Amino acid sequence: MPRPPLPAALALLLLIAPAAVSQPTDRFEALDVFELERAVDPRIAPDGEQIVYVRSGFDVMTDRPRTTLWILRRDGTDHRPLVVRDGSVSQPRWSPDGHRLAYVASNQGRAHIFVRWMDTGQEAPVAYLPHPPGDLSWSPDGRKIAFSMFVAEGEASVQPRMPAPPDGADWGPAITLIDRLTYRADGGGYLERGYRQLFVLPVEGGTPRQLTSGPYDHSGPLSWTPDGEHLIFSANRHPDGEMEPMNSEVYALHLVDGTITPLTERFGPDTSPAVSPDGRQIAYVGFDDRFQGYQVRQLYVMDRDGRNARSLTTGLDRSVSNPTWSADGRRIYFQYDTEGTTRVAYATLDGQVTDVAIDVGGLSVGRPYSGGQFSLAADGTVAFTYGTPYHPAEVAVTRAGQNMQRLTHLNEDVLGHRQLGEVEMFWYPSSHDGRRIQGWIIKPPGFDSTKTYPLILEIHGGPFANYGSRFAAELQLMAAAGYVVLYTNPRGSTSYGEAFGNLIHHAYPGHDYDDLMSGVDALIERGYIDEDRMFVTGGSGGGVLTAWIIGNTDRFRAAVVQKPVINWYSFVLYADNPAFFYRYWFPGPPWEHEAHYMARSPISLVGNVQTPTMLITGEVDYRTPIPETEQYYAALKLRGVEAAMVRVPDASHGIASRPSNLVAKVGYILAWFERYGSDAARK
Repeated sequence: MPRPPLPAALALLLLIAPAAVSQPTDRFEALDVFELERAVDPRIAPDGEQIVYVRSGFDVMTDRPRTTLWILRRDGTDHRPLVVRDGSVSQPRWSPDGHRLAYVASNQGRAHIFVRWMDTGQEAPVAYLPHPPGDLSWSPDGRKIAFSMFVAEGEASVQPRMPAPPDGADWGPAITLIDRLTYRADGGGYLERGYRQLFVLPVEGGTPRQLTSGPYDHSGPLSWTPDGEHLIFSANRHPDGEMEPMNSEVYALHLVDGTITPLTERFGPDTSPAVSPDGRQIAYVGFDDRFQGYQVRQLYVMDRDGRNARSLTTGLDRSVSNPTWSADGRRIYFQYDTEGTTRVAYATLDGQVTDVAIDVGGLSVGRPYSGGQFSLAADGTVAFTYGTPYHPAEVAVTRAGQNMQRLTHLNEDVLGHRQLGEVEMFWYPSSHDGRRIQGWIIKPPGFDSTKTYPLILEIHGGPFANYGSRFAAELQLMAAAGYVVLYTNPRGSTSYGEAFGNLIHHAYPGHDYDDLMSGVDALIERGYIDEDRMFVTGGSGGGVLTAWIIGNTDRFRAAVVQKPVINWYSFVLYADNPAFFYRYWFPGPPWEHEAHYMARSPISLVGNVQTPTMLITGEVDYRTPIPETEQYYAALKLRGVEAAMVRVPDASHGIASRPSNLVAKVGYILAWFERYGSDAARK
């Protein structure tokens, strides 16, 4: 994709960011972040001959992501742009016969559904919509497209009697009344009144017909029955849905009379329905809810009427997602994480699971989180996002029993001449109970094991998430600055089974601290870490653990606590999903368990902290709201601990959604560590 020139303001930002200076030209640099690209949402045609994907990069002039659609053949040839528009494009979806392609184009807050005829290249908008559509799904006969979309509805339950202002009077902005439990969302701000509803649209164009209504959010993926008469979807349509946010069901909607019939009824989430090719069965994922912090989503299959539901993955002990039927209806493909790696597998109807693809991921540019996508052709070819520690997501294809073939090299122009830090995976025992913990080491370019290096312990969030052997721009910038970077999956991390994840159930933070410190000790034993130059940082759940660590030990020279929770009592009542957090992460509401909440809050240990500490949080973060950061900053200052607070304007929990914020975040972290004696840049 074209690389626009760097604006002067951004150039100044990078010049003052320590991560961007004093770097050899063969090392990964801050400016390289703006050049990175990812292959997203690869969609293989029904006949398996072509793949369309979203090519996602960054616009250095607007400091925002930019997306286009590209197409290539299954052997990687004929790679070319397909749709390039002002704004963004997303959700490419092949028609059942493979002759057309639907996609969404968005610009200046408006979104439209387009259909493209693949033989001629002609295309036309078939729907102009007031809100962005999602979950696009073609009907089996190719004549309709179903989708979901937010619909504004309802008024506040209380309306004051107000006199009309005189002509020309300015009475200030309108006053807002809030009467819902969930009234704001991280990344979405304060929520407009309304719900996500389902629609169906004639492919020839016209007015979308709304299929659902009521105070419920209806979600995809959307799956049609082969006769085109029913749409299968997931939603929480229970009267107490606001208080029981996990209790969704699979429903069948009859398109002629609008009848909605529940097909599942257990307490717990039932999501991602997929109808078998013959229409006789439905695959879906879910679990029986036991209010645990981490619960494994299993792959289920049931009869079309909801009877005879059974799990196909009881022996896997890993959460599954994205069930997709093979064309012959004998296999159900899905993806799952295991030991820090995402895979595509299939299950037969008797529960035999076989891996098809590994290293599925590369969607998280900043840090090595899981997250990948795949699609399936009628002949069994799988197109997927392929990621490694040395590049973000590329397009790859494979089939069961065959070797993977990588088709794209989107970042060769950026990374091909850069010397990245070598990533090494290792296992070590926890000092708490001897349990095996998985970790990764990133060594600085030009690493020499006879020398000693400063260490950065970087901790993932979640806490129910996982790091792995994946590309991480932030951590590579740290390695390029001369640090050895350690990241691990302590207890509570996903991809190791339900028991491992729930070792922190109602006990977080806790012995995950021991797992992290054991990783540091194991690395020190290798002889190349300078124990007097060790630093710690992490974001979200990693911010919690960073604050917990410096409340328990002073072995780190400095710390950067990113978007943390400091006081669980205030967090549960102030974050964007209170109905979930108090019930799944704690034994009950804070006023009934005050001692439990406080015992797990890093603020309770602030009296022990001596480590110089910087805090970084977005000002519109509603997941770990900035008052958490402000509490900790004030406490540290009152105690006389050296502290600084970085407030990122207009940033939600995902601070690095703007590439300049990613660069600035790393720049502040490295500047803070250099201030307190790393000397990394001079080593």
